[in-house]
Amino acid sequence: MKIEKCVKEGFCVIGKEGSTNDGAGFVQALWQDANGHFDQVAPLAKKDEQGNLVGIWGAMSDLSRRFLPWEDGFSRGLYLAGVECDAQAEAPDGWVKWMVPGFEYLRVEADGPDVFPKMIAYLQENSLPLAGAVHDFTCPVTGKNYMYFPIRKL
Repeated sequence: MKIEKCVKEGFCVIGKEGSTNDGAGFVQALWQDANGHFDQVAPLAKKDEQGNLVGIWGAMSDLSRRFLPWEDGFSRGLYLAGVECDAQAEAPDGWVKWMVPGFEYLRVEADGPDVFPKMIAYLQENSLPLAGAVHDFTCPVTGKNYMYFPIRKL
């Protein structure tokens, strides 16, 4: 498991929001909804110099919307399936805008189902705090999936 340290300033994600209170499979349902209506937010999506999307995010927060880790053993929280946008973008009807605060992260490729528990163990073994909610990230250029574990708020 290759772990990289990175810093990401605060950023905006516009997406489809749900909660663990919505029941099993809610994350997959959010992605189906977001992907099925992506044309509504595509013009707002942030792009790099080559015109590629900057990022697809499964942003997470605790239920208080303070971007703390999910509660009750990481079993209760909010999820936003969306795309990174410019901060001034306005969410269309049916979409939600989150302003994710900046953090220093440990980034790891999500190449298996056990990445999350392995990283939680790594943080504990190395006396590193989990300073906020973990986020899922898909690189639009490579198609690779990553998890971002915040260890310090900026």
